[in-house]
Amino acid sequence: MRKLWLPLLVVVMAWMVAGNGEARLRPDFYGSACSNVEGIVRQAVRRKLNQTVVTIPATLRLFFHDCFVQGCDASVMIASARDDAEKDASDNLSLAGDGFDTVIKAKQAVEAQCPGVVSCADILAIAARDVVVLSGGPNFTVELGRRDGRISRAALVAGRLPGPDFDLDRLVSLFRLNNLTARDMIALSGAHTVGFSHCSRFASRLYSFNSTTAVDPSLNAAYARALMRACPRDVDPTIAVNMDLYTPITFDNVYYKNLLDGEGLFTSDEVLFTDRRSRPTVERFASDQAAFFRAFSAAMVRLGRLGVKTGGQGEIRRDCTALNS
Repeated sequence: MRKLWLPLLVVVMAWMVAGNGEARLRPDFYGSACSNVEGIVRQAVRRKLNQTVVTIPATLRLFFHDCFVQGCDASVMIASARDDAEKDASDNLSLAGDGFDTVIKAKQAVEAQCPGVVSCADILAIAARDVVVLSGGPNFTVELGRRDGRISRAALVAGRLPGPDFDLDRLVSLFRLNNLTARDMIALSGAHTVGFSHCSRFASRLYSFNSTTAVDPSLNAAYARALMRACPRDVDPTIAVNMDLYTPITFDNVYYKNLLDGEGLFTSDEVLFTDRRSRPTVERFASDQAAFFRAFSAAMVRLGRLGVKTGGQGEIRRDCTALNS
């Protein structure tokens, strides 16, 4: 693999339990009620993307974080005057505001044509697919019919999102709790081919890995030095670096190629290659982008079914950031 060291882009920015709830979701759910909903959302997403590329990872990770806590119900969108909503949990504080803004703008555009019909949860699911497509990734069908959740509490988040230091067993266990396979987990981890991470999320791999070595030996040495230059010990906490040094705003399979070269930013990334159980899948995705795209698309559909509310279980929020009064 190429060894042209590109500069680390330093910017600001960083992902997800619910039950199994795929009842009554279908691609044509809105039919004549809002037949052009996907076109309306795609246009809004494209406008936001033209303003900032952060739209891509921010929207995608917002969907992951939403679905892994209480299901795909847009509960992560709720704002609380007491700062005790889902979005206020420590694991969600790194979610970029551009993801929220993307969904809010798309909701406003949909409401202008189809008032009170389409849920914020469905708009988020469509927008997550659209940022993948608009950044070069695969297109796939989004199942619709979700209702918006009425509960959003920060206390419900702890332990429900994968951490950057997770080993393979912890990753597989968490995803299985969400009816997702190990292959789904490896495919969804490929979302790290876009976006950024704050230095604090991986600093321990550079300066305090364990009692015998400061630097994680699974890191490519040149890559580790580049990370240290971008993230010195006293780095500003707002500083972040690209998850993928080479194509950070393109949805492709370079993430897996990086893992083969010891260039996975998180422990939870690189372990997918260093652990022999997951290595064959990483190698397959690294050598065959089409295989990765198929696996990612299928995993996103399954992810979108987690803990969904349908029928009378939720509501159609007028404002994605607030419960209907």
